[in-house]
Amino acid sequence: MASLDEIKAERLKKLQQLESVGLNPYPGQVSRTADLKNILSQFDTLSSSAQAVTVAGRVMAIRGQGAIVFINIFDGTATLQGLLKQDEIDEQVFSLFSETVDMGDFVSLTGTLFVTNRGEKTIKIQSWQMLSKSLLPLPEKWHGLTDEETRFRKRYLDILMNPEARELIELKARFWQYIRNFLIKENFIEVETPTLELSTGGAEANPFKTHHDDYDLDVFLRISVGELWQKKLLAAGLPRTFEIGRVYRNEGTSPDHAQEFTNIEFYAAYMDVEQGIELTENLLRGLVRDVFGKTAFTSRGMHFEFSASPWPRIEYVEKVKEMTGIDVLSASEVEMKNKLDELGVKYTGDNRERLTDTLWKYCRKQIAGPAWLVGHPKLVSPLSKARLDNPELTNRAQLILAGAEATNGFSELNNPIDQRERFELQQKLIDRGDKEAMMPDWEFVEMLEHGMPPAFGNGFGDRLFAMLVDKPLRETHIFPLMRPKE
Repeated sequence: MASLDEIKAERLKKLQQLESVGLNPYPGQVSRTADLKNILSQFDTLSSSAQAVTVAGRVMAIRGQGAIVFINIFDGTATLQGLLKQDEIDEQVFSLFSETVDMGDFVSLTGTLFVTNRGEKTIKIQSWQMLSKSLLPLPEKWHGLTDEETRFRKRYLDILMNPEARELIELKARFWQYIRNFLIKENFIEVETPTLELSTGGAEANPFKTHHDDYDLDVFLRISVGELWQKKLLAAGLPRTFEIGRVYRNEGTSPDHAQEFTNIEFYAAYMDVEQGIELTENLLRGLVRDVFGKTAFTSRGMHFEFSASPWPRIEYVEKVKEMTGIDVLSASEVEMKNKLDELGVKYTGDNRERLTDTLWKYCRKQIAGPAWLVGHPKLVSPLSKARLDNPELTNRAQLILAGAEATNGFSELNNPIDQRERFELQQKLIDRGDKEAMMPDWEFVEMLEHGMPPAFGNGFGDRLFAMLVDKPLRETHIFPLMRPKE
């Protein structure tokens, strides 16, 4: 078997052969009648008229039989077979094709359409043109790219040779388009907010830091999709907003976590948490039916069904107490640590907020859902409005699917005095070394002092999509971040 260097050297010779007869192997203009999908949809009409057409695409297969050559070309919309017969075209045209065209090349073909005796729709080639000469070969069709790192590093080849990878991209596009259309119909306006921030309000995560040369100051890549900015827009008089965008978190990698991903956050003035839950349920039920064509899913070894209504509620404090025996509102930090040690659960950070969150995550992994987690302690919900029946808890709702949090929404805190106190607590956690505590945004507090309407906000994204297709989050990203090749 020839090495890659030998293959490349041979193909360079073919490129030079094309140039030697005055043909540009990388022309700037391409003329074609239509893409292959449209050609195939009009095939009967075009073939019966014997009208010549021009098509273009990448050569995916070549089968030579002496004076007859069959090829398959693919243009991203469909595949079409081409037939080249030596006795029906100029001999030099046939020879040049046979001597210079390889799998992976992009070519245009001009000819008439017909159906072979085997029923294969085909273009009988009268002339052809090289559009882009490939110097390296495509992976073998039946083996392709099997090593995960190679697949991700050469994702363009993985998508080309692996229909499932391509289908995943198309499915994800429909996923986001449905969400966008749904919210627009519900009178939300799409907005864009900064991705570079002076403080990363809106979530609890370790951010990426960079430097702004012109202003000579350090800034952070955002960890939420403009949560605090969108709330400022509510104060500005925009009643319903949403944003779909990239989020960056300098944290570990797992099937449910990545350092860069796409999320949506939407905010609605004058909507409470119950109305927000109803809106989100309607959105997700329509989403799975329209995009996935089903309501039952299996993911991470767990089965869940979207058709039931309404979805059950799980009280945060009650569920943790039921599954661990710990009341996170009254237990000491020592008791929490002892229970986590007993359960064999590793934890980072020994403050009450981190210990409470870790106990819940132990419980969460055992819940298939769909179910709404409600009644979060105020300590782990610094932006959520407190409950009237128990001020230690908040009006927050997270959708649980396959042992993970799929959405995160709550009645937004609009009391500036309460918000200032919670930010001050977060600052104390930061001062003690908690890298995931939320950075206070004092300008946001000032905005609340001017007045923000009561509102509901919710966020979700790539993780939900990964759950629905039962793939690790990294697999659903088109070009995941890779370490430099050594």
